[in-house]
Amino acid sequence: MRSIRVSVLLCDAFSNMVLACLLEPLRVVRDQTGADVRWNILTEGDRAVSSSSGLSVSPEMLISDTLEPDLVIIIGGDAFRNTKGVTSARSLGRLMQGATVIAADTGAWILAQGGFLNARKATLHWQLLEEFAEEFPKVEVLPDRHVQDGRFWTCGSAAAALDLMLLFIRERFGASVAFDAGAMFLHDNARRHGASYPDQALSQAVSPKLKRVVVLMSEALEKTQPVPSLAEQANISERSLRRLFWTELQTTPGRYYLLLRLARARELLRYSDISLDQIALRCGFANATTLTRSLRKNFSSAPLRGR
Repeated sequence: MRSIRVSVLLCDAFSNMVLACLLEPLRVVRDQTGADVRWNILTEGDRAVSSSSGLSVSPEMLISDTLEPDLVIIIGGDAFRNTKGVTSARSLGRLMQGATVIAADTGAWILAQGGFLNARKATLHWQLLEEFAEEFPKVEVLPDRHVQDGRFWTCGSAAAALDLMLLFIRERFGASVAFDAGAMFLHDNARRHGASYPDQALSQAVSPKLKRVVVLMSEALEKTQPVPSLAEQANISERSLRRLFWTELQTTPGRYYLLLRLARARELLRYSDISLDQIALRCGFANATTLTRSLRKNFSSAPLRGR
C-alpha cells in the first residue's frame, strides 16, 4: 500500500465542512487499509485562523518547515479578498513544489493571486465564478463541479470536494478503496445493519449493475453467498460479473467481498467491545483464528492493536 504525506493549508474563515470532506476520506483509507497516510495542518501567515463557524485552529508547523508533501490541500475561506500577501507566492510555491494540489472553496483564488493558475483551467465556489473570471483574466474559468489541469485540482462546494478527494484516492490507491471510502460517509442507514451502499450518492462511481451486486454483498456479510448466486440475483452472468468487477474496480468479486467483510471486522474491532469470536461470525468467518489470520494477511497494521 502506497504512503502519502499531506499538508493542509487553512485560510481564515475556512469551512469546517469542506475540511472534513477532504480529510476524512484520507483518514478512512488509513484506518481501513493500514496505508501510511499522514498529514499536518498549516495556516495562512503561520498564525491561528478561525473557521467560518468560529473554530480556532493553530498551525502545527511553519509553512517553510514543511518537507516535500505529496499532496497539498488549500482550503480558502470567506475572507479570501483580504489574504493577498499574507502567504507569499514564494513560500506557497516552495510548499507545492512537485506536489498534487487540491484547492477547494475559494482556494483557487489563493492560487490565482500567486499566478499559479495562469493559462490553466480552474473553478471555485459557483457564486464567485463571474467575479473570479474578471479578477484573473489569464485563468480559464469553468463552471464544472471540479476541474483538473495537470497537478492542480480545483473545486467549490463541500460536495464537490468530497467527489474530488474520492477521485484522488481512486488514482492513488485504487477504485475499490475509493468506493469503500465514499460508502463510509454516504451509505443508507435505513438498510439492514446500516451496511448497504448508496443508491444515488455514488451513482457516478460505478455502474448500476455493479452497485447492485455490492449492495447484495454488503447485506450478506454474516451468511456469505457464492459468486454464482450473487450473479443470479443481479440478473447477470457470472462471467459478465467477473468482467464487471475487474473493469470497474480492478479486482475480483471474491476478493472484493473478502475486503468488505474484513473492513466490517476492523470497524467492530476498533469501535465495539464485541468478542473476537462474535465478530468473526458476524463477518462470515468460521472462528476468531480464521479472522485474525485473514486480517494479518491482508493488512499491514496489527488487527488487534486497537484493543
